[in-house]
Amino acid sequence: MNEQELRGLINEVKDGTVSRRAFIQRLAAVGLAAPLATQLLSFAGVAHAQTQYAYKPTKAGGGGALKLLFWQAVTLINPHFAVGTKDQEGSRVFYEPLAGWDQEGNLVPFLAAEIPSRENGGLAADGLSVTWKLKQGVKWHDGKPFTADDVVFNWEYVKDPATAATTIGSYKDVIVTKIDTYTVKVAFQKPTPFWADAFVGAVGMIIPKHLFADYIGAKSRDAPTNLKPVGTGPFRFVDFKPGDVLTGERNPDYHIPNRPHFDTVELKGGGDAVSAARAVIQTGEYDYAWNMQVEDEILVRMEAGGRGKTMIVQGGDIEFITLNTTDPWTEVDGERSSTKTQHPLLSDPAVRKALSYLVDKDSVQKFIYGRTGIATPNFVAAPARYASKSTSYEFSIEKANQTLEAAGWKRGSDGIRAKDGKKLKMVYQTSINAPRQKTQAIIKQACQRAGIDLELKSVTASVFFSSDVANPDTYTKFYCDMQMYTVTMLQPDPERFLQQFASWEISNKDNKWQGRNISRFRSEEADKAIRASSSELDPIKRAAELIKINDIAITNHIVIPVVTRPRVFAASNKMTTHISGWDNSLWMLHSWYRE
Repeated sequence: MNEQELRGLINEVKDGTVSRRAFIQRLAAVGLAAPLATQLLSFAGVAHAQTQYAYKPTKAGGGGALKLLFWQAVTLINPHFAVGTKDQEGSRVFYEPLAGWDQEGNLVPFLAAEIPSRENGGLAADGLSVTWKLKQGVKWHDGKPFTADDVVFNWEYVKDPATAATTIGSYKDVIVTKIDTYTVKVAFQKPTPFWADAFVGAVGMIIPKHLFADYIGAKSRDAPTNLKPVGTGPFRFVDFKPGDVLTGERNPDYHIPNRPHFDTVELKGGGDAVSAARAVIQTGEYDYAWNMQVEDEILVRMEAGGRGKTMIVQGGDIEFITLNTTDPWTEVDGERSSTKTQHPLLSDPAVRKALSYLVDKDSVQKFIYGRTGIATPNFVAAPARYASKSTSYEFSIEKANQTLEAAGWKRGSDGIRAKDGKKLKMVYQTSINAPRQKTQAIIKQACQRAGIDLELKSVTASVFFSSDVANPDTYTKFYCDMQMYTVTMLQPDPERFLQQFASWEISNKDNKWQGRNISRFRSEEADKAIRASSSELDPIKRAAELIKINDIAITNHIVIPVVTRPRVFAASNKMTTHISGWDNSLWMLHSWYRE
């Protein structure tokens, strides 16, 4: 489809000749994903179509207790400090953004009165600003009104480097101003194609100014409300035991009629993914279990005659191995894995390339993940529009050996390769669950055959994904040579996701290890592509820049993708949930109900 044909089709949508759904289907037929189609309509000034969700209850309350099981326990409930998805999920019970993302990549309003578009005047034609109209009559859980002052404050709070917010990347380069009590304007420094970032989705949850104003900057971690949230969401806070259980009660003043259905909510943490699946699918003890990282054959057995079901929702999440570009074993100015160091082994491109040959992705998919993980060469595998077609993967112990031999890494009497007095011995860590430990074992065995000695380290998930800056075993500290986990892509656009390779996002002591760049990778070429993609309004040229970032990371073997991971959940057969692959799992919690 050329540009003229595309513009003609958009005009047909404008005049009503072609429906939005038909437009999305036509673009999908030529390889353009639904989120991009929606974005094109938005830029063209076509009004957003409100997504409708099934909801049978005719009044709020009466649903009893909703019991949610999170085998990675929630450790904090300030959304701007969340370093793991489970902390975002815990926050989403109480806090809301202006808008969220549905499964088709459409924006759905929460605290916004409407989704900005060219047609309603919300989107500037030059791409330099977006104006949000706020929903009126919304109250914080303590009865105070929600206004534009709260939105502006969130920008001020997050953009302050001393606050050390994990969401700073979405706010630091914009200027937010109050137009009136229920209108705010977000201005960009340059034309910005992906304007739905700040105040949207997982990074957009809004906290109350009147309870956090005294805790901006260096005092941010001292706010009592960090552990006792006061939000606008469907449930009010009752109690929280970090690493264990979080409870809430129905918000009687919730701003959406007849919601929520449930009277109380409980997020129970701990245990493991298999026991969580069993507690929902087999015993029915819980209504829902998050993130079923369980071998597919086990899930299939549980579903036969059980009380629950497995739900698989497509998104952009990726299970991958990241290689440390810095030295985790040398401390500089009180910091290990400092950017002032280079990794003694992995700074050699041949070692990184050899490791990429030693990850048997097809076996991991076949014998471990099945339906719940597909082997991939790319860090960005979805939406399809942004998936590189120039990458590939190959499992070859022979080529790994050849690569190391050619680079001067020779086998010693113990079978381990060495060069310049350095042995190829590394620590490979991940969180504890069966699929990850089995993946580790497969890779360790292949590495042994190539003369690489891997020490396997497994960390309790609540520790590995903790936001505790004093904890040495978090994945953001990266105090080992290589590690494996899943990164969730919480937007149907990879721009923010790919900032994991931006030099300004490096995780370090100064930002309390809250930066998104865990590998500490630095590349002028990658930085240039990231900056270019953030201001390119032409969607085709922008996609090319985003693909380039992926390819830089893959060809330099900074990350080794293992499998794409659709969202996998377990739910009672009586539960109706609304899950999106592009937002938090609990994004539509207010519309869940039990038959």
